[in-house]
Amino acid sequence: MRHIFLFIFMAVVGSAVSSKDNFIILQSTTSPQNAGLYGAILPLFTEQTGIEVRVVAGGSGQALRQAADCNGEAVIVHDQKAEMAFLDAGFSTQRDEIMRNDYVMVGPQNDPAGIGVATTPIAAFSRIAVAQHPFVSRGDQSGTHSREMEIWAAGGRAPVGSWYRETGAGMGATLNIAVGMNAYTLTDYASWMNFGNKQQHRVHLRGHPLFINRYSIMLVNESHCPTLNTGEAQIFLDWILSNSGQGAIGAFSINGETVFQPAQSF
Repeated sequence: MRHIFLFIFMAVVGSAVSSKDNFIILQSTTSPQNAGLYGAILPLFTEQTGIEVRVVAGGSGQALRQAADCNGEAVIVHDQKAEMAFLDAGFSTQRDEIMRNDYVMVGPQNDPAGIGVATTPIAAFSRIAVAQHPFVSRGDQSGTHSREMEIWAAGGRAPVGSWYRETGAGMGATLNIAVGMNAYTLTDYASWMNFGNKQQHRVHLRGHPLFINRYSIMLVNESHCPTLNTGEAQIFLDWILSNSGQGAIGAFSINGETVFQPAQSF
């Protein structure tokens, strides 16, 4: 009888600890969430470790600000300059690439600015600016927005005019607005594949080195945020870099197509 009571007591205590402490908050860019990646791989991590991962999705800039304010144990983003600034500020001590996908230019099927004949993103953006055909930007300091601004700058152009619209919103909302306006936009391929309102829009440019989109994970520095569950966060980091985590990323697909390439395969 005593053994039965002890078993029940330990089960109750274990449940209480699990519900209180055995989770981490992951501040993340929106694209892995929108694509359905987290819904596919995080339950595998929880099943193997008993640790829950609660995702808060926003643009990379927002995710990094939230992590710097100690509102999460880990952050996954895709903006290398911002990531290095995060490290330099002491908010983290290590950055590891976990996967990549690519950006694509999408727009109306009839391609009124003729970007389909462009051989580089810079040339495609230039054609849109010259034609002054509507272009919809996220305008939200996300990784996608940062890459877009890098491409404009590389071409020596500042996008100005009524043809250029900023949404200040995530990728899904921006895609919806682009479709509604018959406009071009820059998006990551995973978000595009999982987007359900394509209508007559399609991909016009893909596969250029400027379109490589790398995702990294960083743990929030324990000395900066001492109250966080850093032990559980380290377990998550180790898992996502392991064969199990990398295999789960590589196995994820949308309509039978792999959309994230794990870092192990770079």
